Amino acid sequence: MYVIELIELTAGILAYMAGYVSYCEKNIAATALCALCSAFLLLRACRDIRMGRYLHMPMKKVDKLSGRAFEEYLSVQFKHLGYRVKSTGASYDFGADLILKKHGEKIVVQAKRYDRSVGISAVQEAAAAIAYYEADKAMVVSNRNFTKSARDLARQNEVELWGREEIEKRFHIREL
Repeated sequence: MYVIELIELTAGILAYMAGYVSYCEKNIAATALCALCSAFLLLRACRDIRMGRYLHMPMKKVDKLSGRAFEEYLSVQFKHLGYRVKSTGASYDFGADLILKKHGEKIVVQAKRYDRSVGISAVQEAAAAIAYYEADKAMVVSNRNFTKSARDLARQNEVELWGREEIEKRFHIREL
């Protein structure tokens, strides 16, 4: 566990204990304040622990994620790279799972956690998402590689492809 998460957990527990003392003393305002602080700190620690788990996850575990968990994994990784990240939601995403912003540029991302090579449909979805989301460019990010037809279509539509090797390099993934 990291030092920051440990401090947040400790502070959350201390705020909870202070809230209990305030409750016993019938100090409602202090109890409410301590409850809010405790909840905030504990939720933040849980989020940081989850983010840390995704940041240091080996590819073997990435390969076992669900599609939704893979999107969350990418969200954490892109945030770590300095992007502002917004998820488009589970259904009717119009070809983009994530929307990234950095240095005034808006990028739509189609996430594909597959057991096989990614085909042209993912590239078509990403290319269509550019217009729908008024983005500057599109990416397809996958834990697998891309078919030749997908690479050809991506080249023609200027869709950036990040396959297995690219995400290992960009996200500094090491096999354990």
